[in-house]
Amino acid sequence: MIKNLAELIKQAKTQMKMKLAVAAAQDHDVLMAVKEAQELGIIEGILVGDEEEIKTIAKEISMDLSKFEVINKADLMEAALKAVSLVSSGAADFVMKGIIDTSILLKAVLDKEVGLRTDRLLSHVMVYELEAYHKLLFLTDGGMNIQPSLEEKKGILMNAVLSAKALGNKEVKVACLAAKEKVSEKMPSTVDGAELKNLAGEGAFGDGVMVEGPIAFDLAVSKEAAEIKGYKSSVAGEADIILVPTIEVGNGVGKALTYMAHGKSAGIIMGAKAPVVLVSRADTAETKLYSIALGSVVAANK
Repeated sequence: MIKNLAELIKQAKTQMKMKLAVAAAQDHDVLMAVKEAQELGIIEGILVGDEEEIKTIAKEISMDLSKFEVINKADLMEAALKAVSLVSSGAADFVMKGIIDTSILLKAVLDKEVGLRTDRLLSHVMVYELEAYHKLLFLTDGGMNIQPSLEEKKGILMNAVLSAKALGNKEVKVACLAAKEKVSEKMPSTVDGAELKNLAGEGAFGDGVMVEGPIAFDLAVSKEAAEIKGYKSSVAGEADIILVPTIEVGNGVGKALTYMAHGKSAGIIMGAKAPVVLVSRADTAETKLYSIALGSVVAANK
């Protein structure tokens, strides 16, 4: 079980090397992260995008492009389709967003001819390393699904479970976030949380998956809070995955962990045939590197 992002990097370095296709690769921080990932032995890289801009940035950061395949596609949609098609054809193992809108990349991912669509829902999974927590914390979905239905939450939860298991978690403890632990028809998150817990008890999410819900954030991550409140659950203070009820909650919790708790993080989209490394333009090169490592490990263990 990988307990921190340094161990994630180590796993990515020691496993079989994955091949990464970057869509619209002409971005300083993206190329910095890809350069470091290549130097660490994590990936082989295919850079799809504006070749002249890629060369200019590579020169600025002392990146040896002879170690990469560069495919000239200046048009953003063409770059996205080419990068995705490299994965669907088996020429690459996973894909990464460069300097391109998420909507353009996802349109390529869902393309009927060259895309990576499956019958599963696409969802965003963030992984956080926090000084105040004893293991990695997965958060989903603060990036894609706005107000998911119960059926959609089942898919989001399954995607997060698969990512956690890819990182070596034989047991996966899931907290279905709500404002309180009592089920109330006035709060759909409590109803859905209880139903997801019941489904997990029936084995809907596979062996070793324990789901608690509804449950508030403090009880999910703090044994002390659970003890004070007399709350008993195997998930209390031990959550691996925080399943949020809406995108606003996931976005807010995630940014609080980043900017207030100074958490380190990695992020990918799950549900396609291969992981999609999706990072914000505001993310650091370090976050992008961790995200590449996450995508690599998940791709190797899908």
